[in-house]
Amino acid sequence: MVQSINTKVDFVIDATSHTGISAYGKIMVGDKGFEFFNNRDARKFIQIPWEEVDHVVASVLFKGKWIPRYAIQTKQNGTYSFSSKDPKGVLRAIREYVEPNRLVHSLGFVDVLKRGFKRKSAK
Repeated sequence: MVQSINTKVDFVIDATSHTGISAYGKIMVGDKGFEFFNNRDARKFIQIPWEEVDHVVASVLFKGKWIPRYAIQTKQNGTYSFSSKDPKGVLRAIREYVEPNRLVHSLGFVDVLKRGFKRKSAK
């Protein structure tokens, strides 16, 4: 069994991890870090201490009405993408431990296209 890095848990919810093949489990947001535990295999888990979090990126659609997924970018180990039933609740719990200027929106579809055309015209 995996030992949690948190001493106090603020928020627990069912979630899906989108790293490689999707895995179903639970997200725990606590005082020491962000954790994802797989429901089927106890050896497959993700533990991210708050000191390691660089940015939290949320994919926001329909002017904030729907957040299909969010990602945590770490300083050394890359990006971990998640989705859950209550993403706003998860992001509110994360906001207690991560500075608000490090919670950002991802680019929309139109913004990505604009960037691509600007790069193409700059060459």
